[in-house]
Amino acid sequence: MSEAWSDAVAFFERHPYLEALGIVVVFVLLAKAVDLLVAGSLRRLAARPRIAFDGKLVDLIHRPILVTVVLSGLTLATYRLDPNPTFTSITVMSVQTILVIVWTLFGLRFVRMSLGSMKRSPDRFQFVQDSTEPLLANATAVLFFVGGVFWILVIWDINVTGLLASAGIVGLALGFAAQDTLSNLFAGVAILSDRPYEIGDFIVLDSGERGEVTRIGLRSTRLITRDDVEVSIPNSVMGAAKIYNEAAGPRLQYRISTAVGVSYGSDLDSVVAVLTDVAERHPLVLSVPEPRARLRTFGDSGLNFELLCWIEQPADRGLALHDLNSEIYRQFGARGITIPFPQRDLHIQELPSIDLAARGTEDQ
Repeated sequence: MSEAWSDAVAFFERHPYLEALGIVVVFVLLAKAVDLLVAGSLRRLAARPRIAFDGKLVDLIHRPILVTVVLSGLTLATYRLDPNPTFTSITVMSVQTILVIVWTLFGLRFVRMSLGSMKRSPDRFQFVQDSTEPLLANATAVLFFVGGVFWILVIWDINVTGLLASAGIVGLALGFAAQDTLSNLFAGVAILSDRPYEIGDFIVLDSGERGEVTRIGLRSTRLITRDDVEVSIPNSVMGAAKIYNEAAGPRLQYRISTAVGVSYGSDLDSVVAVLTDVAERHPLVLSVPEPRARLRTFGDSGLNFELLCWIEQPADRGLALHDLNSEIYRQFGARGITIPFPQRDLHIQELPSIDLAARGTEDQ
């Protein structure tokens, strides 16, 4: 065996082209073996129930593995031929360029596939949704493209210092020109990541706008107000505003309150019974939590009560308050409970008498 191996080595040394061809063949077989090994490992990994793994990755990684191993063998074969150094250098740089292109394309496809999988699991990956997926995919594509071009320039020994300086100047100019757009863009990404509100939520801004969120875009957020008017608010404003989300919190219900005053001397138990009975009989008011009436303050003209109850949708607040106030007014009138109104007593003191005739003589 030793003599046969020595004879084979000597034979290939006398025929370098056959040696190079043998190296290429060996690496092709090695590429197939590595591909089968990696694909089998990934399939076994995807079969585990606790691991969410997309089987498309197995099909996606075939080509980069095969190309990488085969080109590595081609590079080694080129060195064994020992041709002109310039030819060897060009061959090696060409192989490295192909590898950069192949793995850059793999990275782009892998990121797009991953974003698609994340979008189908909104509970685990909340920042990936229909409105953010194009932005993330395009941003990743730009990064991969710039990185690939950079490495290709480095491989071919091209000075990139001037290009980087020019790109920095251009980026600075674009940043100043589009600072408002970039501010809205970054604020939109922050909103979509932090998720202070979602589509369908009723929100109130510190500036007074209130409405249902219908769309969360990269530039603006759109609300439908109670007047059925669509308001588009830039995300930079939304990012800096204080937002009251009426549809969020530990409870899904929305609490409403209405204040009413009664005259001093009214029966407190009767007032509380009327208020709670009005709320309990209203179809929009929930039974859990139970409606409740509270005596809040002793006012100048009467006792100030507050009725607290819960409804299912914040959009029903206006109608529910109208119905509750109307029914409270009717029930108070039917039961003789007086709703006071502000009164002022004017006390006129007697003025001293003035002798107008004598006053007139003095003035003359």
